[in-house]
Amino acid sequence: MKILFRRQIALPQDHGSWVFLLSPLLIGLAAGQAFHAGSVLLVIAALAAFLIRQPVTMLVKIRSGRRPKSDLPAAWFWIALYGALLLLAAAGLLYFGYTMILLLAVPAGPVFGWHLWLVSKREERKQAGIEILATGVLALAAPAAFWIGRNTYDPLGWLLWILTWFQSAASIVHAYLRLEQREWQSAPNLVDRLRAGARALAYTGFNLGLAAVLGALGVTPGLVFLSYLLQFSETVWGTLNPAVGAKPVAIGVRQLVVSTLFTVVFIFVWR
Repeated sequence: MKILFRRQIALPQDHGSWVFLLSPLLIGLAAGQAFHAGSVLLVIAALAAFLIRQPVTMLVKIRSGRRPKSDLPAAWFWIALYGALLLLAAAGLLYFGYTMILLLAVPAGPVFGWHLWLVSKREERKQAGIEILATGVLALAAPAAFWIGRNTYDPLGWLLWILTWFQSAASIVHAYLRLEQREWQSAPNLVDRLRAGARALAYTGFNLGLAAVLGALGVTPGLVFLSYLLQFSETVWGTLNPAVGAKPVAIGVRQLVVSTLFTVVFIFVWR
């Protein structure tokens, strides 16, 4: 059995990706203000769908010669396990009448297929575009959890999706900025730092402005902008203080902390 229980096949190795699922999911659950059988099934389905990505990716790597064939039993074992959990949870959601929730999973197909194609070509690294699209798919957990909690359709769920997706997208762009900075030989002058950080500042700045306007108009709770102010402030600090020579792990941990704080503040001010 030892050959089956292999961490690198069973669990995602890009540990920072967890927050892109858990943050929207927790925000949706909190905004829905209720947790019942449907919510439990959604959590199981979301986690199973997220986890199955790893063994399927490993399977593609094995088929393309990037992993040894000895990994096949473990890959198929975890695909079967996660697949069974996903099917059972989906059946439960259908039983309770949440058909629309399952339709939210449709965009995952082409995005995941694109990712696997890149994996087969050994081109999956540093693909910000597909990473942003993937976080958009994961962010659909927010409206799903929100609607299940409310036990009814509410257009506000789509706004939750946009808000959580845009935060994830900005987080990815910020991370790429920090990874670019670590390759610098020394910190450049202020103008060059601002030029390098322009895209990340634009993403986080837009999110802050959007949240502030929505709050001012009464569409969302008025203080939701505070969570985006936290992220924007981190990008400003990161732009002015380049991560020259920093380790990727350190960058990832800091990013995880900021995203976690964003989630906590968002939930607190939304309620």
